Amino acid sequence: MDRLRPRQRERLVFSGFTKAEIEKMEQLLVESTEPLQSKEFCQKIARSFSASSARAGKPIVKWTEVQSWFAARQKESTSKAPSFTDTPKDQSPIPETCPLHNGHQGSQNLKGMGGKIPDLSELKFEAKSSKDGAWYDVDMFLTHRFLSSGEAEVRVRFVGFGAEDDEWVNVKKAVRERSIPFEHSECNKVTIGDLVLCLQERRDQSIYYDAHVVKIERKTHDIRGCRCLFLIRYNHDNSEERVRLRRLCYIPGQQSR
Repeated sequence: MDRLRPRQRERLVFSGFTKAEIEKMEQLLVESTEPLQSKEFCQKIARSFSASSARAGKPIVKWTEVQSWFAARQKESTSKAPSFTDTPKDQSPIPETCPLHNGHQGSQNLKGMGGKIPDLSELKFEAKSSKDGAWYDVDMFLTHRFLSSGEAEVRVRFVGFGAEDDEWVNVKKAVRERSIPFEHSECNKVTIGDLVLCLQERRDQSIYYDAHVVKIERKTHDIRGCRCLFLIRYNHDNSEERVRLRRLCYIPGQQSR
């Protein structure tokens, strides 16, 4: 069973559009003669999605979610999007639409941007939000673009959030394979100087930030598991905190496990 990290924000109401819903809206972008952002049109689409058997057990789709999606896509279409044939030779194309079914599917390696593309069907990704500098699980990659500098960006939908929280993030700096919580038996694999992902727990929210391990106090384990204490320094504000192993996650590519 996967050891998935809890991701918490105050609003966890919309699970995101399904692959079929996005494909339908992509089709409407091309074929529909109706004003795509009109309230009546978006209400009709939202009702259709919400009544679908594929959305059984999921939150209903609000018409404003549909409107926001069309608004974002039409805004993007005003600037020329490079085709895959225009992609620089040292970069791999990013999928136009890349939903992650239940967080278990991705179709491109967004970290390396080069070389052979392996089978990443089981990989999960996380992205760094520009709003708070924290890392959140990626539900799907919606679209992509290349800046004048040549850097690639993807528009991501975070797990548990709707279209209003979608963000453009830098592929190289703000997208990576999802981090994995350490097990109690793995505390010996954490060393001073390691870069880890740490759950910062506050009264109103708990979110993940990058941090470095400053000091380790090794303690005897008991029935509760690892009792070691790790002094970490958060990268975003240089604050320090002593935490248990349960709040630390391994970042793939940072340490050897």
